[in-house]
Amino acid sequence: MRQPQYPTSLGASDADTITLLGQNLATDIMGKVGFGELTMWMVMQKRPTPSQVRVFEAVLAALADHGFTPTAIAARITYLSAPDSVQGALASGLLGGGSRFLGVTEDCGQFLNQVLTNAKANGKTPETDAEFDALALAAVREAKQARKFVPGLGHPVHKNGDPRTPVLIGIAEEEGTRGPHTRLFEAIGRVHPQVLGRTLPLNGAGVCGAVLADLGLPLSLLRGFALLARCAGLLGQLAEEERNPIANDIYMSVDRNADYHNPE
Repeated sequence: MRQPQYPTSLGASDADTITLLGQNLATDIMGKVGFGELTMWMVMQKRPTPSQVRVFEAVLAALADHGFTPTAIAARITYLSAPDSVQGALASGLLGGGSRFLGVTEDCGQFLNQVLTNAKANGKTPETDAEFDALALAAVREAKQARKFVPGLGHPVHKNGDPRTPVLIGIAEEEGTRGPHTRLFEAIGRVHPQVLGRTLPLNGAGVCGAVLADLGLPLSLLRGFALLARCAGLLGQLAEEERNPIANDIYMSVDRNADYHNPE
């Protein structure tokens, strides 16, 4: 009876060697290929260019840590409860990546791609800034009519502009990867006040989704890259928790200030 086959182009090993992406892991990759480059290579199944790697690693840096967000607090509290389970603490933080934190990266990339796909299907692929503005205006109007948020628009802290956004766009421009997703995102930033009646910042998570989509990375995995970045940040949070613990103070503050009400 023929044994089943399980094809892979990633890693494999025998008694003497480990092969990854067709390369000898020990002699061709270790010490020669950076982690960001390797991540892109594994996902894309082709080696990224130095320009693509620079943009990708800028995204990882942008999303690694943003202070005492719910993901960071969850990781610290879990580590307080189970200090023997680093993986549990990291996982608890990563599980909090959703539509309000971290998940915006994927949501924005998919939103922009859908708008561009629809425009192409209608024979209206934008090329000029004016055409991108018109497309963005229609997309924002449609979202408002559907009572939906435009992913990547607005930030709870950076009311006057997310400092990450212009830097990431600038790096993408420098490296020649600023494509239609990023241009459409910029256009949304220009035209949305006409529809919403107020000016909101383009947030860093959203621009990360735009530039990652322009790199050709799978849209269904964009949240995964945000989680990859945040995993590094959470590891830093746990290291700081060991040096300067605050999790117990957070726990005691909530517990001691609980306001009990009898159920109705």
